[in-house]
Amino acid sequence: MFEELEQSEFGTQEYWEKVYRSEVRNFRNHGDVGEVWFGEDIADRIVKWIEDNVSKSSHILDVGCGNGMLLVQLSRTGYLNLNGMDYSKDAITLAREVSSHYQASINYSVVDILSNIAYNDNYNVVIDKGTYDAISLSGEAKKKRDLYIKNIHKCLSDDGLLVITSCNWTKDELIHQFDTHFHLHDVIPTPQFKFGGSVGSVVSCIILKKK
Repeated sequence: MFEELEQSEFGTQEYWEKVYRSEVRNFRNHGDVGEVWFGEDIADRIVKWIEDNVSKSSHILDVGCGNGMLLVQLSRTGYLNLNGMDYSKDAITLAREVSSHYQASINYSVVDILSNIAYNDNYNVVIDKGTYDAISLSGEAKKKRDLYIKNIHKCLSDDGLLVITSCNWTKDELIHQFDTHFHLHDVIPTPQFKFGGSVGSVVSCIILKKK
């Protein structure tokens, strides 16, 4: 078993609205696209894995897309059916402006993955780079995580893939939490550290396949 994480402001929509409101201003004034969550190295590893394993015609959704830069990277490599969703209106405003700047054709929508809208199994791949982590730091986190897993499952086509990155949960914890609806498909290696004779990773990045 694993312990629940302590509730944090990172798990609140108010926090992220404030962050992206500021990042929209920074982009308009200075051309700064904002934070790349988990760093550019992790983003590059995700894009490389998708390039090696996912066809260019696949329908891809970035859930909690933020500034949309991961989708911009995928667009640059030739992916055609790219979509981003975020519950922050300012995040989507930023993502649309960033995509326009890079002349990337990406569809964006303001949607909360925890909402009760009808989800269709349209996507071959869903990418999550920090959204599950934020949900894990919110109030009623266990209830919200379970709803998240069910809704992601509904989003995916048969044998669809979830590419999920976390700094709050280990690979084994993620596998356990998702095992009602997904099984492990692959692992993207991330930088490791050694301490006291043990080896570990600061960030977990795994691919789960829909059951």
